Amino acid sequence: MTEDDPSADPGAVSRGMALGLLGVFAFSLTLPMTRIAVAELDAIWIALARSEIAAVLAALALFARGVPVPARRHWRGLFSAALGVVVGFPVFSSLAMRTTEASHGAVVIALLPLATVITAAWLVHERPTRAFWAAAIAGSAVVFAFALWRGGGALSTGDLALLAAVAAGAFGYAHGGMLSRHLGGWQTICWVLVFSAPFLLLPTLWLTAVTPLANVSWPAWLGLAYVSVFSQLVGFFFWYGGMALGGVARVSQVQLLQLFMTLILAGWINGEAVEPSTWATATLVVAIVAIGRRTGVVRPVIKDT
Repeated sequence: MTEDDPSADPGAVSRGMALGLLGVFAFSLTLPMTRIAVAELDAIWIALARSEIAAVLAALALFARGVPVPARRHWRGLFSAALGVVVGFPVFSSLAMRTTEASHGAVVIALLPLATVITAAWLVHERPTRAFWAAAIAGSAVVFAFALWRGGGALSTGDLALLAAVAAGAFGYAHGGMLSRHLGGWQTICWVLVFSAPFLLLPTLWLTAVTPLANVSWPAWLGLAYVSVFSQLVGFFFWYGGMALGGVARVSQVQLLQLFMTLILAGWINGEAVEPSTWATATLVVAIVAIGRRTGVVRPVIKDT
């Protein structure tokens, strides 16, 4: 049995899109802040440390609210989401930021919404309409063309890592978005972090012991703090909550706007000027997202027994 969520509850879809936009805003600083952190800290250590720090905060939140442990039938989904958003995306994006500028990385990461739609159709059994697919592909084509144009027709050496981050992120988004309909948005990311923490503890401690930390500057620590608290935890409160209301496929398209948020913030942090062509492309992407917002997505009815 399926439900077409736009006709069932348009208000819920609108709230989901709004929550997704808040999540995207939190994510938009991830690459610039990671770029600052990897200048002085090991990339793999950053990826693991951010997850362990976020897991401690997540455990405190779950304990404070008295949230029960998820049923065993949800554990596989929790670990699957963790592979994507706790391990895969942080590791590959951190590696990419060692050699790739945040602005360029943001353009490649802009392929994540389309990858999420494909993953949701495969794993979560959401069925976007042809009009939705057309809007999603058009939006992704615009940002990919923008990437090639800015790169002079070529992709940077860190793009393979970024593409791996896209694949991992889409996998984690789809699984987390599905679980959020059972567990709730903020509860889902908290349990994803808590379930993965024991497996990452030993490698994190080992890397901590061999990573020089004595002379690290405060900007690098600030970068680590941001990706730990906002990129790995708080942003997902909004992101998974939005997916629970509006669906994985539809809400994922809001992330097309992350490219331009990141470009603006990276320009502010690094003193780079945002060119008029960027604003023109952003306007076109906003229009495409608006079109995608009005198209149908058939979602499976979730019965939590």
